[in-house]
Amino acid sequence: MAGLSPITADIGCKLVQEIVKDGDEIPDKYVSKDFQYGAIEEDVPIIDIPVVDMKVLTSSSACGREELGKLQSALSSWGCFQAINHGIEESIIDEVHKASRQFFDLSMEEKQKYGRAADDMDGYGNDMVLSENQTLDWTDRIYLLVHPEDERKLKYWPENPKSFREILEEYSSRLKLIAEELLKSMARCLNLPDDRFLKQYGDRPVIYARFNFYPPCPRPKLVRGLKSHADGSAITILLQDKEVEGLQILKDNKWYRVPIMPYAFLVNVGDQVEIMSNGLLKSPVHRAVTNSEKERISVATFFSPESGSDIEPVEELIDDKRPRLYKTAKDYLSTYFQYYQQGKRPLDAVKI
Repeated sequence: MAGLSPITADIGCKLVQEIVKDGDEIPDKYVSKDFQYGAIEEDVPIIDIPVVDMKVLTSSSACGREELGKLQSALSSWGCFQAINHGIEESIIDEVHKASRQFFDLSMEEKQKYGRAADDMDGYGNDMVLSENQTLDWTDRIYLLVHPEDERKLKYWPENPKSFREILEEYSSRLKLIAEELLKSMARCLNLPDDRFLKQYGDRPVIYARFNFYPPCPRPKLVRGLKSHADGSAITILLQDKEVEGLQILKDNKWYRVPIMPYAFLVNVGDQVEIMSNGLLKSPVHRAVTNSEKERISVATFFSPESGSDIEPVEELIDDKRPRLYKTAKDYLSTYFQYYQQGKRPLDAVKI
């Protein structure tokens, strides 16, 4: 990805699963220096998170208009919601959970067949190390481009377990349709024509799936599963672990735990829709915490406008009362990861 200059030695970083298996002390580079958003407390309250019925949302009935109001309220306050009745069968979701678990249960030797190269984002391993002072996240992941299809790097797509490629293909293609419906609904909830965000999203959106494995961590107060950040996508759709919590969202400088709702998707606004909506829809800062006893697996799918796109506030959302808040951002993702790994908000760089 343009703009990234990784320290090539990062491939030598021991994977978190290996650290846990070998009983090593936690290296200092995993100890959080996340002073901007505060320490990890034990008594974090749980969010009464908004729930949106996708089937009702896309209907033209009075109930659909009411659901649009719920969507607008959720995204302008929390920046996220739980999506139910989204149309993806429970059996497919079960298969995604199963294939994820089976992959991370493979031997290290087998998983390393899909290990990422030093200069690549795709593949299995840890995230790129972009600076000497970077704090590492307590997670191993496999990160895969699923769209555009002609840009996929299939050498990183696991052939073991045998179902992995097939289920990822089915799951991601279904999510792509949901994401497009959501972008239409997000426009409508702001009284815009339903194609306003889709025009900037384009015909060749960039879609990545990230399978996260968080092993147990003996020092959960000091080590993050994922450092505090907001997503650089347009929208993100998260499939949480079936049983183990770990996601927390920041609102009004206070952290809240996100509950697990079986077979629902957690949908959150990314920076690029915050820009398009001129700040009316919020891209929430969030983090993943670690657990001293239990491992956790989640699958995040990131939907971003096509590569090279100019992203800017929609004209109808700019007026004397609400002036333009963001500059035009070109190829936003190309600089996103550099800011993210430094613990900074990329969105700040495009604010006026």
